[in-house]
Amino acid sequence: MADSPPRPIPPYVDIRRSKRRKRTVSAYRDGERVVVLMPDRLSAAEEARWVETMLQRLERQRSKSRVSDEKLLARAHELACRHLPEVPEPASVRWVSNQNRRWGSCTPADRSIRLSTRLQSMPTWVVDYVLVHELAHLVEASHNAAFWELVHRYPKAERAEGYLEGVSAAAGLTLDDF
Repeated sequence: MADSPPRPIPPYVDIRRSKRRKRTVSAYRDGERVVVLMPDRLSAAEEARWVETMLQRLERQRSKSRVSDEKLLARAHELACRHLPEVPEPASVRWVSNQNRRWGSCTPADRSIRLSTRLQSMPTWVVDYVLVHELAHLVEASHNAAFWELVHRYPKAERAEGYLEGVSAAAGLTLDDF
Protein backbone atom coordinates (compact mmCIF):
# COMPACT_ATOMS: atom_id res chain seq x y z
CA MET A 1 0.00 0.00 0.00
CA ALA A 2 1.52 3.33 -1.07
CA ASP A 3 1.84 6.33 1.21
CA SER A 4 -0.83 8.95 0.75
CA PRO A 5 0.42 12.08 -0.96
CA PRO A 6 1.40 14.91 1.39
CA ARG A 7 -1.03 17.74 1.98
CA PRO A 8 -0.39 21.08 0.26
CA ILE A 9 1.93 23.44 2.12
CA PRO A 10 -0.09 26.03 4.09
CA PRO A 11 0.35 29.70 3.07
CA TYR A 12 1.69 30.68 6.53
CA VAL A 13 4.77 28.46 6.04
CA ASP A 14 8.01 29.99 4.74
CA ILE A 15 10.43 27.44 3.31
CA ARG A 16 14.07 28.41 3.29
CA ARG A 17 16.36 26.09 1.35
CA SER A 18 20.10 26.15 1.77
CA LYS A 19 22.88 24.59 -0.30
CA ARG A 20 25.05 24.59 2.83
CA ARG A 21 22.50 22.59 4.85
CA LYS A 22 23.17 18.93 4.09
CA ARG A 23 21.11 16.64 6.32
CA THR A 24 18.99 18.51 8.85
CA VAL A 25 15.56 20.06 8.71
CA SER A 26 14.43 22.48 11.42
CA ALA A 27 11.49 24.77 12.00
CA TYR A 28 10.51 27.63 14.27
CA ARG A 29 7.64 30.06 14.77
CA ASP A 30 8.12 33.67 13.73
CA GLY A 31 4.98 35.46 14.90
CA GLU A 32 2.07 34.04 12.92
CA ARG A 33 4.39 32.32 10.43
CA VAL A 34 6.34 29.06 10.55
CA VAL A 35 9.82 29.00 9.02
CA VAL A 36 11.14 25.64 7.84
CA LEU A 37 14.86 25.36 7.07
CA MET A 38 15.91 22.47 4.81
CA PRO A 39 18.57 21.28 2.38
CA ASP A 40 18.28 22.56 -1.16
CA ARG A 41 18.48 19.06 -2.67
CA LEU A 42 15.09 17.77 -1.38
CA SER A 43 12.35 17.01 -3.92
CA ALA A 44 8.96 18.73 -3.78
CA ALA A 45 7.40 15.59 -2.27
CA GLU A 46 10.15 15.36 0.40
CA GLU A 47 9.71 19.06 1.10
CA ALA A 48 5.96 18.65 1.63
CA ARG A 49 6.47 15.63 3.91
CA TRP A 50 9.08 17.48 5.99
CA VAL A 51 6.83 20.53 6.32
CA GLU A 52 4.00 18.33 7.58
CA THR A 53 6.37 16.59 10.02
CA MET A 54 7.74 19.88 11.33
CA LEU A 55 4.26 21.42 11.74
CA GLN A 56 3.24 18.38 13.81
CA ARG A 57 6.37 18.70 15.97
CA LEU A 58 5.79 22.40 16.56
CA GLU A 59 2.16 21.76 17.50
CA ARG A 60 3.20 19.07 20.01
CA GLN A 61 5.71 21.50 21.54
CA ARG A 62 3.10 24.23 21.71
CA SER A 63 0.47 22.00 23.31
CA LYS A 64 2.98 20.89 25.97
CA SER A 65 3.74 24.49 26.87
CA ARG A 66 0.18 25.80 26.95
CA VAL A 67 -1.15 27.02 30.24
CA SER A 68 -4.64 25.67 30.89
CA ASP A 69 -7.61 27.97 31.49
CA GLU A 70 -7.63 26.81 35.13
CA LYS A 71 -3.99 27.81 35.60
CA LEU A 72 -4.71 31.11 33.84
CA LEU A 73 -7.55 31.83 36.28
CA ALA A 74 -5.28 30.95 39.22
CA ARG A 75 -2.59 33.28 37.82
CA ALA A 76 -5.16 36.10 37.50
CA HIS A 77 -6.16 35.60 41.16
CA GLU A 78 -2.50 35.71 42.21
CA LEU A 79 -1.83 38.89 40.21
CA ALA A 80 -4.99 40.55 41.54
CA CYS A 81 -4.02 39.77 45.14
CA ARG A 82 -0.50 41.08 44.61
CA HIS A 83 -1.14 44.22 42.54
CA LEU A 84 -4.88 45.02 42.53
CA PRO A 85 -6.44 43.94 45.84
CA GLU A 86 -9.45 46.22 45.35
CA VAL A 87 -10.40 44.59 42.06
CA PRO A 88 -13.20 42.00 42.24
CA GLU A 89 -12.15 38.43 41.50
CA PRO A 90 -12.71 37.42 37.89
CA ALA A 91 -15.39 34.76 37.43
CA SER A 92 -13.58 33.24 34.48
CA VAL A 93 -10.33 33.65 32.57
CA ARG A 94 -9.80 31.68 29.39
CA TRP A 95 -7.86 31.48 26.16
CA VAL A 96 -9.74 32.29 22.95
CA SER A 97 -8.64 31.88 19.36
CA ASN A 98 -10.99 34.44 17.81
CA GLN A 99 -9.11 37.58 18.91
CA ASN A 100 -6.80 38.49 16.08
CA ARG A 101 -6.70 42.24 16.68
CA ARG A 102 -6.81 42.29 20.50
CA TRP A 103 -4.57 40.75 23.12
CA GLY A 104 -7.40 40.42 25.59
CA SER A 105 -10.89 41.53 26.47
CA CYS A 106 -12.98 41.86 29.59
CA THR A 107 -16.71 41.91 30.28
CA PRO A 108 -17.12 43.63 33.68
CA ALA A 109 -20.82 42.70 33.91
CA ASP A 110 -20.04 38.98 34.25
CA ARG A 111 -16.39 39.43 35.34
CA SER A 112 -15.07 37.33 32.45
CA ILE A 113 -11.65 37.81 30.88
CA ARG A 114 -10.50 36.38 27.58
CA LEU A 115 -6.89 36.30 26.34
CA SER A 116 -5.85 35.73 22.76
CA THR A 117 -4.09 32.43 22.12
CA ARG A 118 -1.47 34.53 20.29
CA LEU A 119 -0.10 35.35 23.76
CA GLN A 120 0.71 31.70 24.51
CA SER A 121 4.09 31.90 22.82
CA MET A 122 5.06 35.14 24.60
CA PRO A 123 7.03 35.53 27.85
CA THR A 124 5.11 34.99 31.08
CA TRP A 125 5.63 38.60 32.19
CA VAL A 126 3.83 39.79 29.01
CA VAL A 127 0.87 37.47 29.64
CA ASP A 128 0.82 38.71 33.26
CA TYR A 129 0.71 42.30 32.02
CA VAL A 130 -2.29 41.57 29.77
CA LEU A 131 -4.01 39.85 32.70
CA VAL A 132 -3.40 42.89 34.92
CA HIS A 133 -4.66 45.15 32.11
CA GLU A 134 -7.89 43.16 31.84
CA LEU A 135 -8.27 42.86 35.62
CA ALA A 136 -8.10 46.66 35.86
CA HIS A 137 -11.10 46.79 33.50
CA LEU A 138 -13.15 45.08 36.20
CA VAL A 139 -12.96 48.43 38.06
CA GLU A 140 -12.39 50.97 35.29
CA ALA A 141 -14.08 50.26 31.95
CA SER A 142 -12.30 52.98 29.99
CA HIS A 143 -8.62 53.69 29.48
CA ASN A 144 -8.69 56.76 31.74
CA ALA A 145 -6.00 57.96 34.17
CA ALA A 146 -7.40 55.87 37.04
CA PHE A 147 -7.25 52.77 34.84
CA TRP A 148 -3.61 53.35 33.86
CA GLU A 149 -2.70 53.97 37.51
CA LEU A 150 -4.00 50.49 38.30
CA VAL A 151 -2.23 48.86 35.33
CA HIS A 152 1.10 50.49 36.12
CA ARG A 153 1.18 48.89 39.55
CA TYR A 154 2.45 45.86 37.66
CA PRO A 155 6.25 46.32 37.84
CA LYS A 156 6.92 45.22 34.25
CA ALA A 157 4.03 47.18 32.70
CA GLU A 158 6.18 49.58 30.70
CA ARG A 159 8.44 46.79 29.48
CA ALA A 160 5.46 44.62 28.45
CA GLU A 161 3.80 47.55 26.69
CA GLY A 162 6.98 48.03 24.66
CA TYR A 163 7.13 44.32 23.84
CA LEU A 164 3.49 44.23 22.69
CA GLU A 165 3.94 47.47 20.77
CA GLY A 166 6.80 45.88 18.82
CA VAL A 167 4.82 42.70 18.10
CA SER A 168 1.78 44.76 17.14
CA ALA A 169 3.77 47.01 14.83
CA ALA A 170 5.20 43.98 13.07
CA ALA A 171 1.66 42.62 12.62
CA GLY A 172 0.12 45.98 11.68
CA LEU A 173 -1.82 46.39 14.95
CA THR A 174 -1.72 49.10 17.62
CA LEU A 175 -1.93 49.00 21.42
CA ASP A 176 -5.41 50.46 21.03
CA ASP A 177 -6.41 46.98 19.89
CA PHE A 178 -6.40 45.64 23.48
